[in-house]
Amino acid sequence: MGQCPACKQWNTFIEEPVMKKKAAKDFGIRLSAVPLRLSEVSDTHEVRVSTGFEELDRVLGGGIVQGSLILVGGDPGIGKSTLLLQVCRNLASHGNKILYISGEESLRQIKLRANRMGEFSGELFFLCETNLDRIETAIDECKPKIVIIDSIQTIYRDDISSAPGSVSQVRESTNALMQIAKGQGISIFLVGHVTKEGVVAGPRVLEHMVDTVLYFEGERNASYRVLRGVKNRFGSTNEIGVFEMRENGLAEVKNPSEFMLNGRPEGASGSVVACSIEGTRPLLLEIQALVCRTAFGMPRRTAAGTDYNRVNLLMAVLEKRAGFHLSECDAYVNIAGGMKVNEPALDLGIVMAIISGYKDVFIDDKTIVFGEVGLLGEVRGVNLAEQRVNEAKKLGFETCILPKVNLANLKKMEGIRLLGVSNVREAIQLLQRTE
Repeated sequence: MGQCPACKQWNTFIEEPVMKKKAAKDFGIRLSAVPLRLSEVSDTHEVRVSTGFEELDRVLGGGIVQGSLILVGGDPGIGKSTLLLQVCRNLASHGNKILYISGEESLRQIKLRANRMGEFSGELFFLCETNLDRIETAIDECKPKIVIIDSIQTIYRDDISSAPGSVSQVRESTNALMQIAKGQGISIFLVGHVTKEGVVAGPRVLEHMVDTVLYFEGERNASYRVLRGVKNRFGSTNEIGVFEMRENGLAEVKNPSEFMLNGRPEGASGSVVACSIEGTRPLLLEIQALVCRTAFGMPRRTAAGTDYNRVNLLMAVLEKRAGFHLSECDAYVNIAGGMKVNEPALDLGIVMAIISGYKDVFIDDKTIVFGEVGLLGEVRGVNLAEQRVNEAKKLGFETCILPKVNLANLKKMEGIRLLGVSNVREAIQLLQRTE
């Protein structure tokens, strides 16, 4: 060309070859090119590895599946990195080779956190890196059994111009890690940031690509943490694991019902114990209600831990079907302990707590309540009633108020009295007998 149009210098152009886009690495994934009948497909059981936490194993469906991709999301500071570091310690102590890759913390920061947890042993390796190409090289050289990526929003590829954490970077990085997991049989945990709405930041396709999605939930002022599975290709969904945050890390809560009921006042009005089902696990919770006359024309309603609109609906049912003048009262409903539960089986418990607070009478401390309430005031049956009653019996409850539909299908149980109700009026009459 001669003269450069930018710097006006002569003969400064240099010929350079154009770099071809790198082809994706072949990690040995092979899709069948020949259609097969279902009977011709091998049904060998997946290989699972225990994490050392029974609560986490339950949420995962029995342990970590070889070659699976697991996404762990949660609020900042909730304990995601702490939990995974403890899992790494448990796995390494049983002879598994682990590679922990951090893109947010230095090795010194990880060391300080590890010192609070205790001694680490076995083949546990740490790497601070955010470049995906170097991460792939480290995995190829180390050949670990399990890899932790903390977090996926910090990982980037050189051939993508956008910044780390962007939609394209997160999608392509996850896709590359999925190829490694499936091709080499390496189980990979991805830590994901969450938005202010509580969902994993980045493209929604991220949750579609992984095999398992776990959410770590909990209140900052509460000591417990709930690990909830919302997607699992190798087990049931909506299972929960309960942990308690301590100075040396997270500890399992083997009996969450007893943990949630600790400190419950005795002989107090507006308090009732109800039973919810989280996955396959029954969980006993204390429902509290405070009902008092309003000082303004518009009564105030507040719900913590349950659906606000559901509480308004149940109060309307009580006013219309049971004749209570709740439109003149403020009402505050709370699930003690900070749990967030929206199961319909808590309806009857909320109703009984509101009436107990309104009439200022207490419900016997050894009584448990569960059932769904319809708009006509009827009490409908709920699933897994036998498991709920067994959990109540195990914790020493002597009376259970439940839907009459479920009572007909339950076998006679020793040590606990079962009272069936078909509508809210019958439930309120049982409350009046205890006055």
